[in-house]
Formats: sequence, C-alpha cells, structure tokens
Amino acid sequence: MGFSDKSCREFVEVLASKEPVPGGGGAAALAGALAAALANMVGSLTVGKKRYADVEEDIKDLMRKMTKIQDDFLALIERDAEAFKPLAKAYSMPTETEEQIAEKEHVMQHVLWEACQVPMEIMEKCCEAMEMIREFAEKGSKMVLSDAGVAATVCKAALQGASLNVYVNTKSMKDQLQAGVLNAKADAMLVKYSALADSIYFDIMCRLK
Repeated sequence: MGFSDKSCREFVEVLASKEPVPGGGGAAALAGALAAALANMVGSLTVGKKRYADVEEDIKDLMRKMTKIQDDFLALIERDAEAFKPLAKAYSMPTETEEQIAEKEHVMQHVLWEACQVPMEIMEKCCEAMEMIREFAEKGSKMVLSDAGVAATVCKAALQGASLNVYVNTKSMKDQLQAGVLNAKADAMLVKYSALADSIYFDIMCRLK
C-alpha cells in the first residue's frame, strides 16, 4: 500500500513517527492534492446551477484539468518517498580514504540534484493549480467562495513547503552553479505565486466580510 492509499489517520501517524518517509515533501504534495480537491469541490457545486449556466463549460474544463493535477499530487507523495532512498544511501557512503571522499562527493552531487526534482515538480503543479483556483474563485458558486479561498491558502502552503525541500538540498551541493539554477527557478515561482495566493485570499475575504 502506498502512502497516498493510507487513511488520513494512518498517514498522519506515520508522518509523526521516526520513519524517514513520508516527510515534508510528501506533506507538501498531500497539501497540494487537498487544495486541488477543494477547487474541484467548488466546481462540483457550481455545475448544474442555472445561475452559473454561462460559465458551466469553463468550470467543467477547469475540473478536468484540476483532476489531473490532483492525481499528479498524489503520485508525487510516492515519488518523494522513493527519491529519498538514494539520498539516504549516499549520505552513508564511507569517507575513510581520499578516493572514497571523492566518490561520495560525485554521487552526492547527482543524488542532491535528483532529490530536488520532485519538490520542484510539486512547486510547478502548485503554480498550475493556483492559476485555476483563481478562475474557480472568479466563476464558481458564491456559496462555496470560502472554500476557494482555503484552496488558495493550502496551495500556497504546499508551494512554500516544497520550496524548502529544494533549498535544503541545494544548500548541500558543491556545484553552486547548479544550485543557483534550481534556487532561481524556485525563487521565481515563490515570488509570483505566493503573491497570487495572497491576492486570491484577500479578494475573497473582502467579498465575504
């Protein structure tokens, strides 16, 4: 059974344990899936309502795309756990001779780069989801507007959480040029989409109060 197949209680209990996975990356991916599901809930409660007939096809299209992202997030929970294995193995490599030290540094550079790929993909999925959450908030039923706002805030948390899993690995890289490429990409997503999440949240808050 994969982590994404566990009950909420089981997932939380293993997350709270000494087990190395799931960790922050898996939690970020799960948060992304929850954000996507909330956005789809907004869609589900909009489709079929006469008041929103003019945007029904738009909402259905958004839901199709968001369901794919929702599934991708769940798959990323598993992929994040798998990505940890070679990193953990590399950290335990011997360093008793100069040759072993050199070999470990070579392997570490590769596995650290690879370890960044899943959280980077989680960030990218969060950015895609955030764009659609904005549309759900603009076009969806006003009865579930608050849920669109929760989707935006949870998606922002997933984005920020995943970024930390990028930075913790780039910090350990010897090749700072490669690290800089990854950091710059993560930085750009954080700046743009954290601001978008805040914009969605405050717009909805103002509409509700």
